[in-house]
Amino acid sequence: MEKLKNRLRVLRAEKDISQEVLAKAVGVSRQTVVAIEGDDYSPSVTLALRIAAYFGKRLEEVFYLEK
Repeated sequence: MEKLKNRLRVLRAEKDISQEVLAKAVGVSRQTVVAIEGDDYSPSVTLALRIAAYFGKRLEEVFYLEK
């Protein structure tokens, strides 16, 4: 079964921003960002698009499926 993975931790490091800063920018709690980064929570399409837009990336540059 495929699992949704992401590059949030890497992208945050590149921009030198905290989970809190990202959370506020996309309108969620820091705990939600923690859960997404840990692959414990798959964001809605809307949230995934907001996160990708925040980093100036295409959706598939931030989120991907892993077998």
